[in-house]
Amino acid sequence: MRGLAVEVSVTESVVTRSRFVCSLYRVASDAEARERIASHRREFWDASHNCTAYVLDGGRIARSNDDGEPAGTAGLPMLEVLRGRDLTDVLAVVTRYFGGVKLGAGGLVRAYGGAVSAAVEAAGTVELDTWPRLLVRVDYATAGSLEGLLRLREDVRLLEVSFTEVVTFDLACADAELLAAWVAGQSGGTGEVEPAGSVRVEL
Repeated sequence: MRGLAVEVSVTESVVTRSRFVCSLYRVASDAEARERIASHRREFWDASHNCTAYVLDGGRIARSNDDGEPAGTAGLPMLEVLRGRDLTDVLAVVTRYFGGVKLGAGGLVRAYGGAVSAAVEAAGTVELDTWPRLLVRVDYATAGSLEGLLRLREDVRLLEVSFTEVVTFDLACADAELLAAWVAGQSGGTGEVEPAGSVRVEL
């Protein structure tokens, strides 16, 4: 499973006088993808078409839209590129400015699919995995050294640190049981470890 290496990437190509502008976005939910699409269409209202495809949740959610192009010639080939690259949590919007020459069904499939493929190449991708998320609570005397050690671990991603009566480390880790045992050792058994779901991380 892979994701975009950047938050947003825009590339442009010209096919038989038509401009194809592909915008790639990182998205975390169906609602965010739909809002991005609506915002994009408002911004590029003067385009001939704003065709879309997105994949979420490791491929369990996948949608596409031809936005007035002949059925199956735009959104679907865009979606197939995303799937073929094993991408998730990514939205592709290809904005077409018609150049006066019809491309035919095969030409549209190649143009839309090619626009997304070139955009993914330009943006780059990163490997993703889903790790357990934990809330680790320790006293202030332990927190300083523990934070330094957590940041050195390759199997931990420190998401946030908050300070109240205790110090709470919101983190993701490759192995929850192993980390819980390690925290117990580092804190002399006083640290608390609470499961908090899971989170997607870049490897």
